[in-house]
Amino acid sequence: MSLHRRPLGRGRWVAAVSAILIVVGCALPWFRAGGGEGMMPALVGNGFSGPGILAFLAALATLALVALPYAMGDRPVAVDRWWVYALLAGIAALGVLLRTLAIVPEPDGFGTMLPDRAPGIWLAAAGVVGLAFATAELFGARPE
Repeated sequence: MSLHRRPLGRGRWVAAVSAILIVVGCALPWFRAGGGEGMMPALVGNGFSGPGILAFLAALATLALVALPYAMGDRPVAVDRWWVYALLAGIAALGVLLRTLAIVPEPDGFGTMLPDRAPGIWLAAAGVVGLAFATAELFGARPE
């Protein structure tokens, strides 16, 4: 019995790191309103409210998809294809976009999502871009 494992590859590495960025970004604040001196306490929200949860779930599914071929042994896995990564990247992008569009009409709009006040949404958006690059890398890779 041999224990032959295929290498992870650059596309899957990028997908895994991007998914971790999205997971961490979902836990950090996505907006912060108020909270100045002499004002009401700050209102803070993260990626777990509203459609932002889609980004978190897509990131977890991406991590599971990266790990799946190693859990299945030497057999090829049918879902480990570029289009599945593209679908998950699209779901994550939809979650970030819909959550952003839900925050914008609030008072101060984009001002509540500046990088110093809401690092989570920027980190999650960077993770979505990383997933898109991983999908492009996997699309160009030869099938295994």
